[in-house]
Amino acid sequence: MAMMISYSKQNIDDDDIEEVLKVLKSDYVTQGPKILDFEKALSAYAGSKYCVVFNSGTSALHASYNALGLIQSDEFITTPMTFCATVNAGLYIGLKPVFVDIEKDTGNIDVTRIEEKITEKTKLIVPVHYAGHPVDLEKIRNLADKYKLKIVEDACHALGAKYKENRIGSCRYSNITVFSFHPVKHITTAEGGAALTNNKKYYELLLKFRNHGITKNNFINKPHGDWYYEMQTLGYNYKMNDIQAALGLSQLKKIDAFVEKRKNLVTFYNKVFIDNPFFDLPVEKSYAYHSYHLYTVRLKDKYSIFKSTIFRKLRDNNIGVQIHYIPVYFHPYYRNLGYKKGLCLVAENFYNKTMSLPMYPSMDEATREYIIDEIFKIFKNF
Repeated sequence: MAMMISYSKQNIDDDDIEEVLKVLKSDYVTQGPKILDFEKALSAYAGSKYCVVFNSGTSALHASYNALGLIQSDEFITTPMTFCATVNAGLYIGLKPVFVDIEKDTGNIDVTRIEEKITEKTKLIVPVHYAGHPVDLEKIRNLADKYKLKIVEDACHALGAKYKENRIGSCRYSNITVFSFHPVKHITTAEGGAALTNNKKYYELLLKFRNHGITKNNFINKPHGDWYYEMQTLGYNYKMNDIQAALGLSQLKKIDAFVEKRKNLVTFYNKVFIDNPFFDLPVEKSYAYHSYHLYTVRLKDKYSIFKSTIFRKLRDNNIGVQIHYIPVYFHPYYRNLGYKKGLCLVAENFYNKTMSLPMYPSMDEATREYIIDEIFKIFKNF
């Protein structure tokens, strides 16, 4: 294998390219009909009433927190085991992150530890469906109801996953659910994201937020004519374009097949790696239908002390392993805000042990076999 095998990558076929070409040949390349078509298709797939697409998952998170009407100094509870965008988007509007430790097997927020972190300032819980494994949403919903809190699901890993009988994105247990369409995710729009909700008010606020705070209906002032529009709040230019939406719409038709291929690879990995002495395998709890954005293994104690060396040797042999994630509060910016190591010990231990192996639908048998052979060869040297 001469080229680096990525831990994940997009799967774009000729039919996807054809749909993009149609848009390029049309009258619309920015704000056209494909955006609404994509939004309707996403809502239909997930089972929500409304969907607003954005130019990134980060933008969708920012817009979602804003739509809830939170104010500066409000606190939100989330996990440190996520990409920093989950937390950064709260800082954008002045919220204070409160980190709760994780489950050592799934990497998800430990629901049993949330209540002890709730204060009078807590207004929001942001669970992250780590690697595509759903969080126990019913328990979080019960806590939210008890303390009158909002819930935004960061489902950027979890398109195609289910919690019990509900698709992630149905918003059965949450106020808003956010997806990402970065190329390493289940489907791609190159860059892109979406926020889904069953609340019409949130839907309208999300629409305005992505378009400079501008609306063309529900005016405050008397319109000057048919051309009239109003900027009613401060918003951003977070719009997706029709080229991206056309790609996403084409990709969405294949989402179930993509997830099935991922799960087939997981089945193969699990069969090969079962009872190996080097690392523990991902789990799938009874309430979850895991969509496997990531296949993250946990090094056993004997091998975790060699993690950086193992990582480097795998990379040197073109196995593009990755680490998900450095705990958010380890980053210098958050250290400067006063967050210190030792805050979430399970998450820190998880970080010390975990490594994501290559996982994507188009992986062929030769690549799969090479990955497995190299992993066993390298680990046996330790």
